[in-house]
Amino acid sequence: MIEVDRVGRTFKVRGSVVHAVQDLSFSVEAGEFVGYLGPNGAGKSTTIKMLTGILAPTSGHVRVAGLDPSRRRTALARRIGVVFGQRTTLWWDLPLKDSFELIRLLYKVDRKMFRERLDELCSLLGMGDFLATPVRQLSLGQRMRGDITAALLHDPAVLVLDEPTIGLDVVSKAGVRDFLRRRSVEHGTTVLLTTHDLGDIERLCRRVMLIDHGRLAFDGTVGDLRAMVPGETSIEDVVAHLYLSSRESPRTRPHRPAQDPPSVTA
Repeated sequence: MIEVDRVGRTFKVRGSVVHAVQDLSFSVEAGEFVGYLGPNGAGKSTTIKMLTGILAPTSGHVRVAGLDPSRRRTALARRIGVVFGQRTTLWWDLPLKDSFELIRLLYKVDRKMFRERLDELCSLLGMGDFLATPVRQLSLGQRMRGDITAALLHDPAVLVLDEPTIGLDVVSKAGVRDFLRRRSVEHGTTVLLTTHDLGDIERLCRRVMLIDHGRLAFDGTVGDLRAMVPGETSIEDVVAHLYLSSRESPRTRPHRPAQDPPSVTA
């Protein structure tokens, strides 16, 4: 469902060339729920922008749902849903339900199918009490549930989540995580999750990829990642130790071939 083949992306900054992504290759099968981790500046956001067609790769090839994202961006928009935790796709001054209706019109979703999906999503995410509330008056947790709903109303095959639980309280996080887990299992949606909250990874993903300095540093299960640093008690400690080790000695950086990812389901 997602294919990234020897992709690179460079930027010119004050006369210098910056390699945001370098020789990156991986694939994600239909129905997989994969975590995509890395520190700030590692290349996660650049990767997401190439997968969604916002940026074109400088080298290599990207395919999402069989399409070249940068060349077929409009067609791809009908096959994918995207959630950016730090920015909303909803209309700020409109009631939440009106934002959903505008999205229905943009994607040309049949009214009957739209109503069925919206009813299901409202029930699973508990949005019935604030559908008539303007988006600007929603709490962060309510808005995030609205954004996730907006990304799923056209029934995408691929869902890209960038920090979907940022700033949420414990109860809201639990609700969003449970919903995403069920969505992946029951609908077979392919999900790529980027986050700094490793609790999301532990509860949602069996496969995880780490990117460091624009290169794939690890591709395996959460259990494999823990095993890289025996004795650590949390995934946070494992990742911190892993990055420190890779910077001290590049030879210690773990790597599993991107062309042979583990076969897992959420």
